Amino acid sequence: MSAVLEREAALPAADQSIQARFRVKWPGFVLGVDLALPGRGVTALFGHSGSGKTSLLRCIAGLERRSQGLLSFKGEIWQDSARGLFMPTHRRPLGYVFQEASLFPHLSVRRNLDYGRRRVDSAHKVSLEQAVDLLGIGHLLERMPERLSGGERQRVAIARALATSPRLLLMDEPLAALDLKRKGEILPFLERLHDELAIPILYVSHSPEEVARLADHIVLLEGGRVRAVGPANQILSRLDLPLSRESEASCFIDGIVRAHDPVYQLSRIEIPGARLAVTGLSRSVGARVRVCIHARDVSIALDEPGTSSIVNILPARILEIQEAEGPQVLVKLGTGGADGDRPQTALLARITRLSRDRLRLHPGQEVFAQVKAVALME
Repeated sequence: MSAVLEREAALPAADQSIQARFRVKWPGFVLGVDLALPGRGVTALFGHSGSGKTSLLRCIAGLERRSQGLLSFKGEIWQDSARGLFMPTHRRPLGYVFQEASLFPHLSVRRNLDYGRRRVDSAHKVSLEQAVDLLGIGHLLERMPERLSGGERQRVAIARALATSPRLLLMDEPLAALDLKRKGEILPFLERLHDELAIPILYVSHSPEEVARLADHIVLLEGGRVRAVGPANQILSRLDLPLSRESEASCFIDGIVRAHDPVYQLSRIEIPGARLAVTGLSRSVGARVRVCIHARDVSIALDEPGTSSIVNILPARILEIQEAEGPQVLVKLGTGGADGDRPQTALLARITRLSRDRLRLHPGQEVFAQVKAVALME
């Protein structure tokens, strides 16, 4: 099945709020995509350098006049080459966040934000206070850009994009220029945007960790073509795709905080069909959270361990096994329910071929997944 046809089953028709069909030629590279994307949540455009992620984002923003195709947003036609229609960038109700913050160096943070708001009719302006609060930059308003850290500059850039009251937010690898510490500082603010705003976000990244943490939906691009598209955890757990073969391959699970154990400083998170113990959380009971489980942190046992230092042991079924690089194999597991019962939650385990053969593992087999570490995405 071709990449273009593959996306047809990815979304119910009612959710296909963004229609993007483009063909653009550059020397040595052709972008050819046909996508139906949800008009809510975070859609990650994922792929290695040169896959076409930024080119697609620029087409959606109207920055590539040479592009041929169709773009509609919630029923509004922004581009239709067949009819000679092309809405210029400044008329498209979108915000764009680049890799570099690109703040005006001669303007304070407050005046940078005010500049973005001038584009918007007063009747449709978002609350400046809301943007400031979401990004946690109230204490920075009177500072000049030169006095901001890289993470602070990027948070201001995102707030400035929000100040234009966008109906669609485009983010082109906004964390790429930041070190690990700064990324850790800004990711919680990006999660707040996801949780508290109804604005759909198209998020370009080549980081599996960022995608697992933020995305509801993934478009995987390779060589200017769509390799796969669908709900994030389905794409992350597909063994035929390169994401599962990354060193940081992981799956995420959405759950609810059910209890806190102050004695052992652990919290219990309910996931479909099971509970996980994680390091004590500050979240209140009943709060929704997302956890990440790396393939390297999952081992497999044939029998339920009677005595083990591993706290999280989940009944599971082997769904698929695939060879990986070197002496390893990837095992896709389903936990939380049998086929025909309740939906299964996918996990990945990276084990040695020796372990696979010693345990005689095969698809359909009932086993126990031992989760050595659970990372809360907060």
